Amino acid sequence: MTDSEIEITAELVHGLLRDQHPGLAGLDIREVVGGWDNQMWRLGDELVTRMPRTERAPDLQRKERRWLPVLAPRLPLPVPTPVRIGEPSARFPKPWTIMTWVPGEPLDSASISRGEHAANALACFLRALHGEAPAEAPTGSDRGAHPKECTDGFEKFLHAIAPGGIAADVRDVRDVWEDAVAAPEWEGPPVWLHGDLHPANVVVSDGTLSGVIDFGDMFAGDPAWDLAAAWLLLPTGAGSRFFEVYAHADEATIRRARGLAALKSLFLILMGQNGERGLPGGKPAWGPVGRGALERVLTSGSGRPSPA
Repeated sequence: MTDSEIEITAELVHGLLRDQHPGLAGLDIREVVGGWDNQMWRLGDELVTRMPRTERAPDLQRKERRWLPVLAPRLPLPVPTPVRIGEPSARFPKPWTIMTWVPGEPLDSASISRGEHAANALACFLRALHGEAPAEAPTGSDRGAHPKECTDGFEKFLHAIAPGGIAADVRDVRDVWEDAVAAPEWEGPPVWLHGDLHPANVVVSDGTLSGVIDFGDMFAGDPAWDLAAAWLLLPTGAGSRFFEVYAHADEATIRRARGLAALKSLFLILMGQNGERGLPGGKPAWGPVGRGALERVLTSGSGRPSPA
């Protein structure tokens, strides 16, 4: 059965619960808008069911089930943790997971008004997460390499964006990328990384960061891949505070992170344009957040983001 042949409905979710977790079958079921690899359904007020809808999604869920219970207790922001496992069955041929719900609005549909508080929250979260990972920790598949190994992706995104899709001078964008490519490699031990920190994977409440979600791409490696979030998530003026509180990023790591932030900004802009064109996988709300992030990247100068 291919993904396109699986229609995930509230009735299907209810049937799966009745078959495998009958104690939860009486909870209200509500679809959650968004999601990429998984389609999500709220169960009551405190739980969410994650139903795989891409080929790679079951493996991502297995990774979350294995490692989030290890990492969550040391993290200062709420993250989803698995509470029940759904097995493949005649109703649905893939494994699925019931996890805790992290309240808040995704940042791609909300905003941060308390920039300094959010910078503190993100820095403390990443300091806690970025501990040395064990030898058996997962490695990155399509991410995690030094920027010099990602130049093909950078060029692909840059060329795919429609003319006028970015207000910045393309030469300025290339300069940031080339500076990251020229930066020394990470010489420390691999550390735990979220791996996919962008505005749809964090939630906000009361104008500040209040939770981090979707750890399916977690891996061990260079912290620059997460530190790019200083530009992707925080409003103008909060980056310097973030790096001050994080305190463990050297100049080379910040240069790599800034380049990776440019790469990720281009991806967000491209997905926004795809959404505006009605193409599959497009995310219309991502275009504006990607352009805002790219502007912060370009105005921060080299090294640590300026406080302006």
